[in-house]
Amino acid sequence: MIRASGDIRAALARRLGIGPTDAAAIDHLVASPDPLGPVELGNRLGIRSASATTLVDRLVQAGHVERTPHPGDRRRVALQVTDHAFTQVVEALSPMLTGIEQAVDRLTPDQAAATTAFLREVTTVMRTYATPTNPPPP
Repeated sequence: MIRASGDIRAALARRLGIGPTDAAAIDHLVASPDPLGPVELGNRLGIRSASATTLVDRLVQAGHVERTPHPGDRRRVALQVTDHAFTQVVEALSPMLTGIEQAVDRLTPDQAAATTAFLREVTTVMRTYATPTNPPPP
């Protein structure tokens, strides 16, 4: 599944006509529960500040992302995926999501419960691994 995740991101980039880093940026922006600014986005992507600025400029120019005032700090900028880009992502992922829904529909209630428990446990392990034990200073 981990390899498939990278393949999915590459396929999404191809379907949207953007590069893999652009697709990863959109993925992070859509998935983040909190507003992300250019610095946070760059940190999540593992790229330097100048590269993050270039990336954001490119996404804004293409109409995929817009800069908005940060809801918690008026001195900062938050990045938001545009409605048009979000619709494009959903449409591009639709065949895969339909296939997943069909696979879920074929599970018995016991299989669904076991699968849910397994996936929750794996998710916890993955998040624990991804969380730095000694976060870098701000």
